[in-house]
Amino acid sequence: MEKSINLKIESITQKAMYGSFQKHLQDEIASIREAGLYKNERNIVSPQTAEITLEGGGKALNFCANNYLGLADNPRLIKAAEKAMENRGYGMSSVRFICGTQDIHKELEKAVSDYFKTEDTILYAACFDANGGVFEPLFSSEDAIISDSLNHASIIDGVRLCKAQRFRYANADMADLEEKLKEAQSCRFRIIVTDGVFSMDGNVAPMDRICDLAEKYDALVMVDESHSAGVVGPTGHGVAEQFGCYGRIDIFTGTLGKAFGGAVGGFTTGRKEIIEMLRQRSRPYLFSNSIPPMIAGAALETFKILSESNALHDRLAENVTYFREKMLSAGFDIKPTQSAICAVMLYDAKLSQEFAARMAEEGIFVTGFYYPVVPKGQARIRVQLSAAHRREHLDKAVAAFIKVGKELKVIA
Repeated sequence: MEKSINLKIESITQKAMYGSFQKHLQDEIASIREAGLYKNERNIVSPQTAEITLEGGGKALNFCANNYLGLADNPRLIKAAEKAMENRGYGMSSVRFICGTQDIHKELEKAVSDYFKTEDTILYAACFDANGGVFEPLFSSEDAIISDSLNHASIIDGVRLCKAQRFRYANADMADLEEKLKEAQSCRFRIIVTDGVFSMDGNVAPMDRICDLAEKYDALVMVDESHSAGVVGPTGHGVAEQFGCYGRIDIFTGTLGKAFGGAVGGFTTGRKEIIEMLRQRSRPYLFSNSIPPMIAGAALETFKILSESNALHDRLAENVTYFREKMLSAGFDIKPTQSAICAVMLYDAKLSQEFAARMAEEGIFVTGFYYPVVPKGQARIRVQLSAAHRREHLDKAVAAFIKVGKELKVIA
């Protein structure tokens, strides 16, 4: 009886403790909704491809996925994943240095190194982990990290975990970068960090000029290739290929979750000693399970496909050019881009949400972005093109943009 009473008292106490915190969370969630910032998830009941099936049976053309090369439902990748799972099992149940390393993990690391022309590679569960685990093992309070102002949140969080001095330069502004490099000259080591393609604007970092400044001021260079690998460059091999910077970039990070099949998994690739130190001290690598065999197997097949032909990249480039030309001729304000990301500028946050909702009614999935994801007054619809899109898909999307744009008085 006494035990039962004590349990009831404990339960009441716990509920009272959570009650105030629950009210706090409810108020915060309500404020997110009122500000129009609440993120709703749309349920898909088909593979991720250009045309998707929604829960309830509706269809839509997807223009907001990172499926740049259209590989997310590729039969060869699916078969490779199945084969790897049959031969190597479902999961690793361990981290790499204990007993979580298989032959296919090492093969994949070599494939990534070959693709980026680097000395060695280390795999992570995601690029967020790669960026979160790269700075702290390498740099201390004696050093400086000089980061582009529009770098991805994972880079920002990774920098926060490190004690190095922090400098931030305006997006792709080489004059500002040079000033920050001058300010950091008293530091032991300096590293310039940038996205390859900036995910909101679609612009590409000027890697040749960044490398020039790095050499002038004795700094290392790191680039996140998540939105650029498979997309930019004559054959899609990323910013080093586009700007002829092989051998000048010390660290690349990237993901297997966008152009390279659209699943999960990330990597850091670069100088041999850097990767070796990360294997010894990078916490997301040391304390997270290895990527499962099916992901490694499918990713290996991805790099085989890309080594056989440039057809997917060429088709993506054609789609981007066609879509941009059609949208510009229709009168839309499109940010300049060298990537598969096309930012259709609307400037007004509420309008961007209304526009995206109307596009969904037309069977086109796009996403509106506004502050704080982009600067105030810079709301836009972000369109992401894929090699999986056919010409009729692009035409339908452009027609929907024109119809909604006229209805909402965005274009004449």
